[in-house]
Amino acid sequence: MSALTRFFFRNEVSCRSTAEVIGWWESRRFLYNVAVGSAGIVTLAGVQLILWLPPLSTPIPLVPSVIIPLAFGVMANVCYTGGWMAELWIRRWLGREMEPVGPALFRYGFAFSIGLALFPLAMASLAKLAVILRFLS
Repeated sequence: MSALTRFFFRNEVSCRSTAEVIGWWESRRFLYNVAVGSAGIVTLAGVQLILWLPPLSTPIPLVPSVIIPLAFGVMANVCYTGGWMAELWIRRWLGREMEPVGPALFRYGFAFSIGLALFPLAMASLAKLAVILRFLS
């Protein structure tokens, strides 16, 4: 089993108790934060690069701020905690046969968080493309 498979999946017999479920999630929090933070840094750097490209006028002025990335990081971790809370709730109310839902919640939440962190870069790219097309016409 590869390291990537072990990170995104788990053996259901390894998480029988509440503490084991929380431990499984919390053992992945650091790498989750590194991945989401890295995507955020790529976004910040990419948006800055896009702003420097000619033509220099942008349709929406972007003000660099430390508050927005920090708020995003805090909310990403709040939602991450909601992942193991949701798994425990689902297991309690729908039964132990729902154990595979935890890793699925983790995988989908991980992908969504990375996509959400990269979303402003996509929007800035489209905005710059619109400015370039308007400039050329």
